[in-house]
Amino acid sequence: MARSKDKSPRTPKEPGRLKQMWQVFQMTRRYDSNIVLFMILGFLIPVVIGLALALLLTPDNGFTIALWIVAGVLGGVLAMLIILGRRAEKAAYSQIEGQPGAVGAVLRSSLKRGWVGSEMPVAVNGKTQDAVYRAVGRGGVVLISEGPRTRTARMVDEEKRSVAKVGGNVAVTVISVGPDADAVPLHKLARRLTRIKPSLTKAEVLAVNNRLNSMTKKLPIPKGVDPTKARPQRGN
Repeated sequence: MARSKDKSPRTPKEPGRLKQMWQVFQMTRRYDSNIVLFMILGFLIPVVIGLALALLLTPDNGFTIALWIVAGVLGGVLAMLIILGRRAEKAAYSQIEGQPGAVGAVLRSSLKRGWVGSEMPVAVNGKTQDAVYRAVGRGGVVLISEGPRTRTARMVDEEKRSVAKVGGNVAVTVISVGPDADAVPLHKLARRLTRIKPSLTKAEVLAVNNRLNSMTKKLPIPKGVDPTKARPQRGN
């Protein structure tokens, strides 16, 4: 009698680091035709600088020249990875820019250290899907409107009054993400927050955030879009 083998389904292995980087590169190249040029330049510039320094500082020492070249190559690889990461993030967010919940996706996945925010908006217009989000950090309270400024201005003003009641003299900054000419692009939102001048300590950030959360009503709306799971749009 033949032995019955236990053919339990195997858990698929996660792709390796190099394969993941290749997949990210392929996805980015579909939306950013300049990625290859930027990566080549990012690699060559440190190599050229390393070679120039080697020939300038130690022209007669072959071993030192080799070390400078190796350092330049390593610097070039690092520059390529940084460029790929930045351009990939921009490409990912470009797929969801303009969609309801896009700002929430940024607040969930890309907030810098020292900032707290929720992917759920603090105010929303059910008809137009315009929304206002809130983040709290060393720079105070930031209200981020999602949608045309003409449609979100009223919600922003109401939230500013609510923050003033709870937060007192805490600085409030308003950022607009939408179709307006001077609006902040979605992929630059997280970096825009870090440029706000600090006005609170870490303890004050937690205290202000807790007070604001205690007065915020939960809104029955879907969560923000996840840029890492966004499907690329098919061409016509």
